[in-house]
Amino acid sequence: MAVAGVFRAPASYPRHLPPISATHFLFHCTDTRNPKARDQSFTAPPSSPLRRFPIPISRSIRTTHFPLTPSSRTSVRRFFCSQTLSADTEFGMEVGEEVRKFKKRLRIVDLKGGPDEGLGRVGQSITIRGWVRTCRIQSSVTFIEVNDGSCLSNMQCVINSTSEGYNEVESGSVGIGASVLIEGTLVRSEGSKQKVELKVARLATIGTSDPSAYPIQKKRASREFLRTIAHLRPRTNTFSAVTRVRNALAYATHQFFQENGFVWISTPIITASDCEGAGEQFRVTTLIPSTGEGDNIPVDVVPTTRNGTIDWSQDFFGKPAFLTVSGQLNAEVYASALSDVYTFGPTFRAENSNTSRHLAEFWMIEPELAFSDLNDDMACATAYLQYVVKYVLENCKEDMEFFDTWIEKGIVNRLSDIVENDFIQLTYTDAIELLLKAERKFEFPVKWGTDLQSEHERYITEKSFGGRPVIIKNYPKDIKAFYMRLNDDEKTVAAMDVLVPRVGELIGGSQREERLEFLERRLDDLNLPKENYWWYLDIRRFGSVPHAGFGLGFERLVQFATGMENIRDVIPFPRSPGSAEF
Repeated sequence: MAVAGVFRAPASYPRHLPPISATHFLFHCTDTRNPKARDQSFTAPPSSPLRRFPIPISRSIRTTHFPLTPSSRTSVRRFFCSQTLSADTEFGMEVGEEVRKFKKRLRIVDLKGGPDEGLGRVGQSITIRGWVRTCRIQSSVTFIEVNDGSCLSNMQCVINSTSEGYNEVESGSVGIGASVLIEGTLVRSEGSKQKVELKVARLATIGTSDPSAYPIQKKRASREFLRTIAHLRPRTNTFSAVTRVRNALAYATHQFFQENGFVWISTPIITASDCEGAGEQFRVTTLIPSTGEGDNIPVDVVPTTRNGTIDWSQDFFGKPAFLTVSGQLNAEVYASALSDVYTFGPTFRAENSNTSRHLAEFWMIEPELAFSDLNDDMACATAYLQYVVKYVLENCKEDMEFFDTWIEKGIVNRLSDIVENDFIQLTYTDAIELLLKAERKFEFPVKWGTDLQSEHERYITEKSFGGRPVIIKNYPKDIKAFYMRLNDDEKTVAAMDVLVPRVGELIGGSQREERLEFLERRLDDLNLPKENYWWYLDIRRFGSVPHAGFGLGFERLVQFATGMENIRDVIPFPRSPGSAEF
């Protein structure tokens, strides 16, 4: 048996002596004859302050037993200082290895993504890690297609019976879905589908996968089915491409605002106010027990007031609280101090809608510009959209070609038009007149004072203006939120929406109401309690400035850039009515 111990410094250790490094007390004591011996003592090294303090093992060492290997006949005692092991090597003792330096791994996109598609690396020894897409066993050679998620292209790996690890191919371990590590030499490919391939020297299966049970086969699967296996759908061509484009759009978003002097703000997810005033919020509460009770919770556990209503004062926050529908109000606060800011985070809406355009959880991009009006807001929205679309076209070419071929014919040209053309601008009143003159019947009636529906928005941008983006401004105040600045006609507000083909409204923004008395009157008109917005009103009391901003639903932007029809297919794990899986 072996004994491991943790050293405790004796109470008699002199206080005036310097602290002792943990490395001073790492010893191995071997007793080959008497494993049960307990009353031995050890003596510290000559230079240690503990040289004069022999320590009885039985009283000063906390021991733990662990078995040795069957072939061992020795007993080992290991003594460790109870302090954390330090890197102090005063006695020349090596404590451990240094943490290795992090470096970017070579991925398939690095090999095949350049203009020469890998030919410049021919002859190099390469190691790749990824998941098997296909494995074709032939008489003298086997072709394994491996994808690591870095790009759409697979790496074709050619292995024969002389390669190390070929027995794993013969045993069936290298099936579709399995994860592998492959080392080899990059060579010119004899096939026509790729310029290079990997001649395998060594193959190792990291994680096996039963090909017969693996849900993703070579045949095409419906989007509806893939939503039921959202944990595996990123391994398909479509969803890996969507994810890379989503990543590129997020990167470009931060890059655009940072390059233009904006400061990123983290706004709260839990809030006590309703930014939109629509009441479609998820409530956050601890009044209903969430642990230990299961689902069988009686209603009478919820505390109530004397009038029978829920006593929110006993809730976690002492008042009703909700998941946010927008970070805008909080962003306005910081814009009133830092000038130009933006938020980029998750938002939530309890709208019981099962359409292809709605989610219960989604991400919002919301910039706020101080000392700005509606014209500045429209200029920023235009520049932002053109910037991120251009970034995707330049940096996701392979994925965009895939979408152009398999998802939406002509999407690359459509996005190029966004970058190259000016946006059309017209008022809400002009838009209504245009729709009334349209030679088609709409499902939703058109009249001044009603909000535009998706069919109206798409008709304007796709039919009336041939696929060009359109900005509609100056909407009726009664269909817009309380924070939008009232125009001089007192019928409309300084609001704008950016409409794009296939999606309709992509961006919604406004100049904010910076005049205290107008904002208070608007809250009263909508029966919104001013006490919930006291802090929001304060920024109008102390140094108010004209300011504007907009909100953009990130998933709609991803839809627009990829051509995907259903918004549930552009977010990793969609949340919608009746669906909170994964």
